[in-house]
Amino acid sequence: MRIVDLLKEDCIELGIRLGSKSEAIDKLVELHDKAGNLLDAKVYKEGILAREEGGSTAIGEGIAIPHAKSEAVKVPALAAVTVPSGVDYGAMDGKPSDLIFMIAAPNDGDVHLEVLARLMQMLMDSDFKSKLLNSKSKKEFLKAIDDFEREKFPEEASNPNKENEGYKILAVTACPTGIAHTYMAAEALEKAGREMGIPLKAETNGSGGAKNVLSAKEIEDCHGIIVAADKNVDMARFDGKPVLITKVADGIHKPKELIERIEQGQIPVYHHKGGASPSANEGGEGVGRKIYKHLMNGVSHMLPFVVGGGIFIAIAFLIDTLAGHGSSGSADFGTITPAAAWFKTVGGLAFNLMVPILSGFIAMSIADRPGLLVGLLGGFMATNGATFSDIAGVSTTPSGFLGGLLAGFAGGYFMYGIERLCDKLPHSLEGIKPVLIYPLLGLGGIAVIMCAVNPIMGWINSGMNNTLETMSKNEALIVPLCALLAGMMAIDMGGPFNKAAYVFATGMLASQTNAAYTIMAAVMIGGMVPPIAIALSTTFFKKRWSEEERKNGPVNYIMGLSFITEGAIPYAAGHPLQVIPSCVVGSATAGALSALFGCKLMAPHGGVFVFATMAGTWYFYILALVSGAVLSMLILALLKRKVK
Repeated sequence: MRIVDLLKEDCIELGIRLGSKSEAIDKLVELHDKAGNLLDAKVYKEGILAREEGGSTAIGEGIAIPHAKSEAVKVPALAAVTVPSGVDYGAMDGKPSDLIFMIAAPNDGDVHLEVLARLMQMLMDSDFKSKLLNSKSKKEFLKAIDDFEREKFPEEASNPNKENEGYKILAVTACPTGIAHTYMAAEALEKAGREMGIPLKAETNGSGGAKNVLSAKEIEDCHGIIVAADKNVDMARFDGKPVLITKVADGIHKPKELIERIEQGQIPVYHHKGGASPSANEGGEGVGRKIYKHLMNGVSHMLPFVVGGGIFIAIAFLIDTLAGHGSSGSADFGTITPAAAWFKTVGGLAFNLMVPILSGFIAMSIADRPGLLVGLLGGFMATNGATFSDIAGVSTTPSGFLGGLLAGFAGGYFMYGIERLCDKLPHSLEGIKPVLIYPLLGLGGIAVIMCAVNPIMGWINSGMNNTLETMSKNEALIVPLCALLAGMMAIDMGGPFNKAAYVFATGMLASQTNAAYTIMAAVMIGGMVPPIAIALSTTFFKKRWSEEERKNGPVNYIMGLSFITEGAIPYAAGHPLQVIPSCVVGSATAGALSALFGCKLMAPHGGVFVFATMAGTWYFYILALVSGAVLSMLILALLKRKVK
């Protein structure tokens, strides 16, 4: 789809003055509305503002491309303004934006991604951008776009079936979000190739899928390949070719240097080992970076299970509350009415898959498809606590998401090692490796690993229970005990520490004493703090988080208030050294304050939905919750560096 076909003269304003980002948005929405591109300007503007809340669409170098996919859009269209004096649009480089395009796209399809990708490629050319800024009329503005598109994409206008005459260098670009940097790197590399007289083709692995895909013939004939990516890409097809592996940022800022290294023959030949990630040590692809990429692969696949399952469980609590069971204090709260039980069960099923998905996709990132079986089984064994003596995990302690992390990495590297050993087998056995050897050895290996790990978690759990039982009998230790139990809820968010604290608190409820109700209140508040702290951090410290993490952060307000600690697991899994200590301190503080304020809770679950069962001190309980969550947020802001 050509840019010039989406942009009408009455959607262009040149040389205007804008005082703020909000004025710029209003002006561009107004242009779309007057041109008849929208069904409802107000709803479309809400979509634009929602996208801006996730991070500014100013991409730097004076360019901003706000966009929204909305039911309020009648037809795909563009609006554009030039602002000679610039307007502060919140760009990362701090420069004002003087050229702004706004994309309006209907809900069906991914036209906004296609238009965004093309605009990014075109606007990387400084001469083209200069022509747009210096246009004296709307016709001149449109002609500049038309001429450049015909020059850059001649196949669209002349011969769309024309094959390339051969590329000396190929490239693959990819970033975690798959939008701006993916296309900026591709354009920078292709532009540098043109300037150096070296034909170069770049494949983009964006959020809308791979575009401009490299063919087998192109790979066979090329001199070398540049992989400028911050996430895993398909590497098996490059076996036997010189491959330079580097960061996507180097593709944007050092394109000529990368091309020169290929041309000078400085790059070793890549040999695919069967894993999903490159094994070459080029471009600073160190051990820490590889581990982080494997971890993010697991976390990103786990996130939908956490969000979907958590919201379904929150709906179950809400249904029982509306049905009049919120003050009952029943252990069955959330499953009392049939509708609530349905939502709670479906949400619970999603949660049961959460840890196996995490470990499965970590292992798959390390060892490719053979790693998926090993990771999934290891994650499942972590959730049921299987041991050598109790393989079904009937009376054992699960090792939770920390055990799932261990299963993902241990299983992945174990499987990777098996693949390397099997490389030495006769070629005649190649066909049975993926269907017989890998599954059998991988299954046996991860089963032994997890059966050896889970008993350790059981011993830890027994020791903690004995210690807690002793402390609960001393009234002077109630406040420290509440702080300890609340802090334990945030250590592993579903693992042995969390379960030990929760089971101990619910078991104490049978005694129906003030101490038991005080402990239950502390344990619940300790489990509510981590997700709320994460939500606050993604709201008030946006630059500490990636775009995907920011978008999913607000859901944790719902999960935290519903006492669903698992909402914080993806963030704890991705940044354990920053998130876990911050949440433990905040939860322990909230638990201690809850005990000091005399808060007593009779219900074992439900969060805000069971506050009616509290002994008249719910407002102090909220104060303790807010204090702990804010403290965790501030500590996290100190420990976690800004995302570059």
